[in-house]
Amino acid sequence: MEFNPIIVKFVYAAIVVVVIMTLCAYAVLAERKISSWIQGRVGPNRTALPIIGGIPLLGPFLTRLGIFQPLPDGLKFLFKEDVVPGHVNKVYFIMAPILSLVPALTTVAVVPFGQFVTKTGEVIPLVLANVNVGLLFLFAVSSLGVYGVVLAGWSSNSKYPFLGGIRASAQMISYELAMGVSVLPVLLWVNAPGKEGTMNLFDIAQAQNGFWFAMWMPLSAIIFLVCLFAETNRLPFDMAESETELVSGFHTEYSSFKFGLFFVGEYAHMIIGSCVFTLLFLGGWNPLPFVTLETLGMDKGILGAALSVGIFLGKMCAMMFLFMWVRWTLPRFRYDQVMRLGWSILLPLSIANLIAYALIIFYLDTAL
Repeated sequence: MEFNPIIVKFVYAAIVVVVIMTLCAYAVLAERKISSWIQGRVGPNRTALPIIGGIPLLGPFLTRLGIFQPLPDGLKFLFKEDVVPGHVNKVYFIMAPILSLVPALTTVAVVPFGQFVTKTGEVIPLVLANVNVGLLFLFAVSSLGVYGVVLAGWSSNSKYPFLGGIRASAQMISYELAMGVSVLPVLLWVNAPGKEGTMNLFDIAQAQNGFWFAMWMPLSAIIFLVCLFAETNRLPFDMAESETELVSGFHTEYSSFKFGLFFVGEYAHMIIGSCVFTLLFLGGWNPLPFVTLETLGMDKGILGAALSVGIFLGKMCAMMFLFMWVRWTLPRFRYDQVMRLGWSILLPLSIANLIAYALIIFYLDTAL
């Protein structure tokens, strides 16, 4: 029985969006649990569970985990009073949180989560749109998220949000340059002479069957990771919010559902950023360096697809833990330190790194 490919893509897109939104909800719970663990607190542990015959449906253990905490959190954002101050520019004020979330959900289209290998050996990427310029599309669309922040700061007609929007735009310009340059050595290696040219994220992940690029290009990985923290406005780079200086920064005037969209948008960008880092530098769904599912004989069929997705999600969760660990461990940088790090350290370092790998790849190509 053959299915309409358009319907298949639509169903897959719906599943991916539901999974991403669910991951965002539980990332909030994980952040609260991790922060409480780091600070020696308990964290959410009294979330109400469905009770049948006086017995909690999933038992007291999951109650103490707070496993249902995202549900009341989401309902709280949905049903709280939505205050729109009279001094704001209402059209852009309402548009800003949507513009902050939509780019993150759009970039999911080109992010492969695994592979499906048929019995004949055909490899099918588990991705909504397997385009050859996937990496370029991802950078182009994800960078639009900062416009939601800038628009929120400007449309609020308030000093603190405006300063937060200005900081966000300056930070985006400062760190996107270094981030883009840090990826170029990866593209040089994948597109070296004798190899098929591609900017496809699936092909980049498949190219790491031996060394992972984090091992072969550690400086590129570190620069990309630092820029990823800055691009997602996470500590120690949360200049756009900076609660100790700007109240809540760009979303000071927001409440209820619109604030919730900003909140979900931040975690969606973290999840997509973690996925991209995994694809570019951590071998995608390859379990270990020099070890693939194919070498283990576990790559074919539904089992292989489930394993590839599970390994990929495991690496993504490890990256999310790193985001949260850093947030609750390091203090916030000063604004001048953020600018100095971006322009005086990371950008020259990424350019030097690019030149070095260009020479190495040229030498290897001519020597071999």
